[in-house]
Amino acid sequence: MSAETRISNQISDAWRKAHVAPLWESPTAHKEPTGPQAPHLWSWSEVRPLVQMAMDNASPAAVERRVLSLINPRPRSAEDEATQGNLSVAIQSLLPGESARPHRHSMNALRFVLEGSGAETIVNGKHCPMEFGDLVLTPAWCWHEHRHNGTEPMIWLDALDVPLHLFLGTAEFEPGPIKQLPETISDSAFAVPNILPEGANAAAGYSPVFRYPYRDARQAVQAAPVGPDGTRKVRYANPVNGGPAMSLLDSTLMQIDKDTSSRPVRTNCNVVCCVVEGAGRSRVGNQDIDWKEKDIFTVPPGNWVSHQSDTKFARLFMVSDRDALGRLGVLREELGNVRT
Repeated sequence: MSAETRISNQISDAWRKAHVAPLWESPTAHKEPTGPQAPHLWSWSEVRPLVQMAMDNASPAAVERRVLSLINPRPRSAEDEATQGNLSVAIQSLLPGESARPHRHSMNALRFVLEGSGAETIVNGKHCPMEFGDLVLTPAWCWHEHRHNGTEPMIWLDALDVPLHLFLGTAEFEPGPIKQLPETISDSAFAVPNILPEGANAAAGYSPVFRYPYRDARQAVQAAPVGPDGTRKVRYANPVNGGPAMSLLDSTLMQIDKDTSSRPVRTNCNVVCCVVEGAGRSRVGNQDIDWKEKDIFTVPPGNWVSHQSDTKFARLFMVSDRDALGRLGVLREELGNVRT
């Protein structure tokens, strides 16, 4: 062994003991980009029987929440249980007569109803009925619980920003019983557009309206103008400031009209789509995804994406981290050429 090697080893040992490392030896320092990740589809025809198994074999009284997480088949690490990037999406179910006890956490969560009726989510004391297509918010640190007084199984999609909080080290949880329930304003006080009740808190960081009925969202997206990409989109917004309904999670409803092939778009945000109505297909990168009602699929960052409806129209509910990236100043979006 040469003197130069011995010196090199001594230096390396000194660096290692001091917990420093030369950047030029890092395996990621000059790593070539691998390109966008491929999308993944969870077909409702496959997922629904699995949800039934959970309803037959697990009780919320024992497991807190009866939830099946949708795990990306291409995890970033052995501990990665995200659905797509900063988003965790799951399917939760509640049977008639069941309840899920209250808790709260630092993570934002939303509920998008897929099946059933007669249940409700109670958010900071406000009762939010749950019907097909409704969006119910449970923002960070809001107390929430679920109750089912109906007659049929209730199934909804959960979406949370858990991966982002785990990365930031801000993931916290507090079980019930409920303490210091804040005052809230009835949703009916926000029923008139462009007019707000006195006392609406713009500093809360989330919408004072916790339930967005599907009948309203459907009417809004039907009336929305066709956008540059050829689709109609509406955003679930905070009526106080016009921003996203919840900080760190952005929600939109998109309508694709029949015989329309949207122009491709590309973004660096993470997106998960749930088919609300209709059937069609999406081109995500180099992969075609055929979808129908209640199917769920990912749109990983960096892919060119376009959509087509095979029915009179198709509607997709989309949740993303778009607003979070925008406020950080790192959001990138592009509109491509007309699809042929």
